[in-house]
Amino acid sequence: MIKIFLILSLAFSFSIADKYDNLVYDKIKTLINTTVYNENNAYIKIVFSPTNDYIRDEKVDSVKIIAMLKEHGLLNLFFKKPRELNLNFQTSGAPLFFVKIMSDTLRNIGYYRYVTKESNLEPSKFSWNISLNSEYATDPIILQRELLKSGCKIIDIYRNSPSDWTYIIDMNEAYLNTQKLKDGVEVKLKRSLYAYWLNVSDINKLKIKSSRRNNWYPYIAYYDKNLKLLQVVKRNTQRRIITLNIKGNTHYIKISDIYTLKNIKDSLVLEPTGVR
Repeated sequence: MIKIFLILSLAFSFSIADKYDNLVYDKIKTLINTTVYNENNAYIKIVFSPTNDYIRDEKVDSVKIIAMLKEHGLLNLFFKKPRELNLNFQTSGAPLFFVKIMSDTLRNIGYYRYVTKESNLEPSKFSWNISLNSEYATDPIILQRELLKSGCKIIDIYRNSPSDWTYIIDMNEAYLNTQKLKDGVEVKLKRSLYAYWLNVSDINKLKIKSSRRNNWYPYIAYYDKNLKLLQVVKRNTQRRIITLNIKGNTHYIKISDIYTLKNIKDSLVLEPTGVR
């Protein structure tokens, strides 16, 4: 009886090992050129042993696999000359929230000039396709590191071609990577090319003081935690001071100017009060 149990246990272990081998090696085949895989097959099996190290929640850890491929010189992300790079990002989360997080993430890793080619909303997912001219494909490791700052993570990666990649993003715990205002803690916003985003989930009132050097015509948008627009406050006259009441479901605000951010030549001083 004991022998039968041991035999069955070994058979089950080998079955699981074979399953993980297939999952990992099949994923590797999609991430590198066929020639590279065939020429380095034996080396790949050494590098990725045991394969269960590259499985997370019964799924292949694509980011970890790519990290090892890069470390061992098996994945080349550089092109011979600049070319169009296509990136497709997919999620099951809120579309506008997702695009905001991805836009901030791309800017933080140096992508400023890209074009939205297509966006699709389906019952179970949202996809956002962009293209840009680049000398290399996006480094998934750098992208993952930046996404983690917003509570997001890459759960799968598909290399459709050397210049066409698809990323599946989990944003179940997503948040904007922006400053959170606290009761009684003054914050000074310096001149910026972009609108100011702030987390106001902990306060119930905000006074904004504008420098005399500014010609500020306030534009302030209120959003919930999923970036659904709740309210917009606009003033078509210059303001030195404006006080905002922060409603219970307001999580973020965006501070801008109804005409141009060039009107904010100097700082804005924020004085948050209240706790909620």
